[in-house]
Amino acid sequence: MNVFRLACVGLTLMAWLVSGQAQNGCKPGDPAGYFEGTAASQQAGKLDISLNLHCDNGRYAGELVTPAGTYTVKDGHFDQGQLHLNLDSGADTVTVDAILDAEVLRGKFAAGADAGPVELRRTGDAKNAIVGAAVLSLSKEQWRQDLAYLAAELPKRHANAFHFISRERFEAEVAELDGKLDRLNADEIYAGMDRIANLIGDGHTYMKVPEDNANFPIDLERFRDEYRVVATTSGNEKALGTRVIKIQDIPIARVQELLLALTPADETQVLRDLRVLGFLTTGIFLHGMGIIPDRNVARYTLAGDNGQEFTIDIHAVAPGESSKISWIPAFKERPLFRQKPGGNFWYTYLPDSHTVYCSFRGYKGLGKQSKGLFDLIQQQHPDKLVIDLRLNGGGDYFEGLKYMVHPIRDLSDINRKGHLFVLVGPNTFSAAMSNSAHFRYQTNAILAGQQIGEKPNSYQEVHETKLPNSHWTLRYSVKFYKFVESGENVIRPDQEIVPSWDDYRSGRDTVLEWVLNYDARSGTRK
Repeated sequence: MNVFRLACVGLTLMAWLVSGQAQNGCKPGDPAGYFEGTAASQQAGKLDISLNLHCDNGRYAGELVTPAGTYTVKDGHFDQGQLHLNLDSGADTVTVDAILDAEVLRGKFAAGADAGPVELRRTGDAKNAIVGAAVLSLSKEQWRQDLAYLAAELPKRHANAFHFISRERFEAEVAELDGKLDRLNADEIYAGMDRIANLIGDGHTYMKVPEDNANFPIDLERFRDEYRVVATTSGNEKALGTRVIKIQDIPIARVQELLLALTPADETQVLRDLRVLGFLTTGIFLHGMGIIPDRNVARYTLAGDNGQEFTIDIHAVAPGESSKISWIPAFKERPLFRQKPGGNFWYTYLPDSHTVYCSFRGYKGLGKQSKGLFDLIQQQHPDKLVIDLRLNGGGDYFEGLKYMVHPIRDLSDINRKGHLFVLVGPNTFSAAMSNSAHFRYQTNAILAGQQIGEKPNSYQEVHETKLPNSHWTLRYSVKFYKFVESGENVIRPDQEIVPSWDDYRSGRDTVLEWVLNYDARSGTRK
């Protein structure tokens, strides 16, 4: 919840100022090691942070871990007792200026209007020379250190770690995994830790999937009780549209049952089933749960509509290569809501139905991007406005309130029953779930589609920390939100529409069709 707002606060906090740096580099004897301490921000208050700092081949490397994210050391130097570091996270620059005094770094950070002191005490040697990656060749003692870190830090950092699972069961699960570490591979350890994190219960608390996850270039969707292949790559076209019968030699129903253990225990079945869908094509989960013997190869048994079964072996793509996959989809024509897959916010006018349609998939730059939407509404004076949140995975719900919900609420011609529609589904998550509730209770919108997976009253507002040796990222919730005042703790659409396999492969969007055919005067389809 409100992830982008928190990330921005963290980025602002950690944009540390350095001035007049003459050169970069480090030498033996310059500060290095693992440092822990705090930073005091005018905007975010006191935050626990850690710095893992190496001097590798004459250059500084490492990472700074904060509640809002992790920042990589790009370069720096130590001169006359003063350490200067330059870090970044994406496009955001991070630098530090601190004095070393008896193993303690004391200095200041500054970024725009935010500034404050920072203090870090050296607690030991740097933890693992490979930073920012999923390090898999660890000793059993290092794995135990990582598990101990998770066991200690998750209850401490989460807003209420034992609202669903008892502390006694949590500790028993940790002890059971610790007792098996000597005979587990890295994927099995990851799955074990992820299972423990998911026992906390909420959809924001889990072990983040590392980049090296063995992603298989095959895409599945669930239609009632069937999993179908909806996209694949060249050479496997015969798989398109087929039903998944087995993975390796395990029936798909059993595979689903095993993978449900890695989903949030106190969320809806809708969200848990959605998470499993992604795991079915990811080697780290299938291998970690003992479903496939090799994390990089999965054998799928498939069946066509004639019932004839066949198998295909799918090989994982290399880390970072998933975005380069050339997909071949099963549908004949891409429906409107699946068009422009790289766009997080776009809109168009549909003249035949006198409707403005807006695909709202993300919050980046929402203030600027939404202006064009309202300009289009002013130009066309549409009869209907459709806000599609079905593929929105979240961001900052305050931004959604400010730039979408409240401005639309104030459009008297649009904010009427039968003229404003919000499309939702299982993928409507976090801030998008929140804004769906806002549309329901603050406007006259009709919600159409499928049930939202995430519970509206739950622990959300995600923060992160990294395990000290593997550098795997643990995510956890820090705040409880309540978006439904009474009744069941779910957000169901006013009009439920569940697409069928025939709808999917023909490229039909039955949800949007229902909206476009809705007669505001009679409250029924035309």
